[in-house]
Amino acid sequence: MSAEATNPVSAAEAAVTDTGVRRRGRARLELRRIGRAALLGATAGPAPRDRLPDAISHVAEAHRAHHPEADLSVLRRAYVLAESSHRGQFRKSGEPYITHPLAVTLILAELGAETVTLTASLLHDTVEDTEVTLDQVRREFGDEVAYLVDGVTKVEKIDYGAAAEPETFRKMLVATGDDVRVMSIKLADRLHNMRTLGVMRPEKQARIAKVTRDVLIPLAERLGVQALKTELEDLVFAILHPEEYETTRALIAEATGSGSPDALAAVAEHVGTVLREADIAAEVLVRPRHFVSVHRVRLKRGELRGCDFGRLLVLVAEDADCYAVLGELHTCFTPLISEFKDFIAAPKFNLYQSLHTAIAAPDGAVVEVLIRTHRMHKVAEAGVVALGSPHGTAPDQAEPAEGPDPAEDGERTDPTRPGWLARLLDWQESAPDPDTFWSSLRADLAEDHEITVFRADAGTLGLPAGSTCVDAAYAQHGEAAHACLGARVNGRLAPLSTVLADGDTVQLLLAQDSHSGPSPQWLDHARTPAARIAITAWLQAHPEAAAQPAAAPRAPLSVAADRSSGAELHADLDGAPPAPVRPAGCCTPVPPDTITGFRVRGGSVTAHRTGCPAVDVMHRLGRAVVPVRWGDAAHCRVTLVAESFGRPGLLADLTEAIATAGAEVVSATVEPPNEQRVRHTYTLQLTDAAELPNLMRAMRDVPGVYDVGRTHRL
Repeated sequence: MSAEATNPVSAAEAAVTDTGVRRRGRARLELRRIGRAALLGATAGPAPRDRLPDAISHVAEAHRAHHPEADLSVLRRAYVLAESSHRGQFRKSGEPYITHPLAVTLILAELGAETVTLTASLLHDTVEDTEVTLDQVRREFGDEVAYLVDGVTKVEKIDYGAAAEPETFRKMLVATGDDVRVMSIKLADRLHNMRTLGVMRPEKQARIAKVTRDVLIPLAERLGVQALKTELEDLVFAILHPEEYETTRALIAEATGSGSPDALAAVAEHVGTVLREADIAAEVLVRPRHFVSVHRVRLKRGELRGCDFGRLLVLVAEDADCYAVLGELHTCFTPLISEFKDFIAAPKFNLYQSLHTAIAAPDGAVVEVLIRTHRMHKVAEAGVVALGSPHGTAPDQAEPAEGPDPAEDGERTDPTRPGWLARLLDWQESAPDPDTFWSSLRADLAEDHEITVFRADAGTLGLPAGSTCVDAAYAQHGEAAHACLGARVNGRLAPLSTVLADGDTVQLLLAQDSHSGPSPQWLDHARTPAARIAITAWLQAHPEAAAQPAAAPRAPLSVAADRSSGAELHADLDGAPPAPVRPAGCCTPVPPDTITGFRVRGGSVTAHRTGCPAVDVMHRLGRAVVPVRWGDAAHCRVTLVAESFGRPGLLADLTEAIATAGAEVVSATVEPPNEQRVRHTYTLQLTDAAELPNLMRAMRDVPGVYDVGRTHRL
């Protein structure tokens, strides 16, 4: 997983708050200790069987802090196998390779992971990078450990080529569906690799950081592992936005300098006094914001004040104490009611529970306050890592964290397999193409899964914000939703394009005719990958439904060339008079597409891509086929439409991707955003038409872009 990871002290490593600096400092010391111990272990022979090797003692210490009765012998055996199998391998920083699995295991141990997870973490690169086989892991450590190791093992690039990365993530997600600990190990693995990214080439740092931003950070958020998510955000921030990062770093340094008054500490002391006088046992802490959080607050509020660089965290014993603290704060301070959120009564989809409020400090500054129990805090930091094994409580595992009764919420019937993950696993099965899966995954993770829609026939649907009745139909009925005719929203008839709000009740109306199907316009209303993939597949299987009327003939061009596309076309008319030949506007073929020609009004010939729905229409109308072929010229002009979710910098990123792919922008238009979606239309000149698939793939890889296709030229 990490053969390309590098120097443990990188520029990005500075991207942390005071708390993070202390944690990272400890991590650096541990890395040095790991490196020394690993080197000694490689030269001095194995440790006696009755004690742990020095290199793993820090992992054992962190593990015992959460699981005092844990059996450490299995960790010793796992370390011995990992160290011996990785012996002689080194990271690009020059450190023994074993330092990486040890560091990943330490991250998970500090979060409270149970013994099986730590065992698999120590071994997570052995099957991929050494002679150790999966069967050997299974024989020595059992099926659970083998499953986790296999889940995080990359697919072979020699077998999948450019599709290796998306297919690796697909494999991991499928494995996560059965055991969420797979993704826990992957997140810790990526965190250590991001910490040690410094000696990689800048372009490779940027590529890894973008995948981390688009895929790993959203997964960490959805799995509730805030401790990993926040540090990953800061490391990505430092690599992809160095100027904004440096500005934020300077602001934090100025606000936390030795000569600066600590405004939050004064408020924390006041709050502590209020709670003691009310006889409420509570721990009041100042929780510094991480770099990205400070940056977001600065964008939201403009000039920052002392209290904007952190929040107060109040920890209590019981749920009832949380509300008691809230009552005292709202009584003794001026509350900002608009900032109050109750995530205890209504937990987030990632198991997060807390009360959020904000109060006015004596100087008028706004102070944000988080109120939660100690167990809630553990789950907020460690998320699913704190839940342990989905197969039952291990003997050394702590009691499960408190939370709502799973039976009361269909989205959390199994907290280790949340509803969003189940939906993701469902639609990925319908996306066999790696590019479609990769772009759909990024689009799905870019959405904020926050709304719950009530079904009229009982039950609930969890959907991304901005979802429509089309999305609800496919979420509830799968492919049967092809027959959907309309919907009732809150008891009233509504079009399928209706955007649903949190708490809406929806009833989908299905036709009894099995021949009914979606129209192309449904794609304009679909937000979820599940709906878009299902609709697209149906339209491809039923081209007559997607066929558009033939484009009106344009003025004659040249006898055998289309100047608007730049690609030569020839038609075999059997000694008949020459006629203009042009690409069809409905499918805009370019070399080396396989093409079929038909005569149209005015005597000209249009060339369609084979498979274009209009070709079937022409055949049914009895139109004679005219053989057409490409000439020698390989260059072409093509019009592409990029569908995306709106975000700052999107146009610049798309233009950069087009330029990097070697295409020239002839013209570009950007339609006004519609419900956070943006449509970009580009007319592009390519020197080599064979590069069109690579160009479209590069555009789809831009974060936020979920679809790129050809369209009618203007």
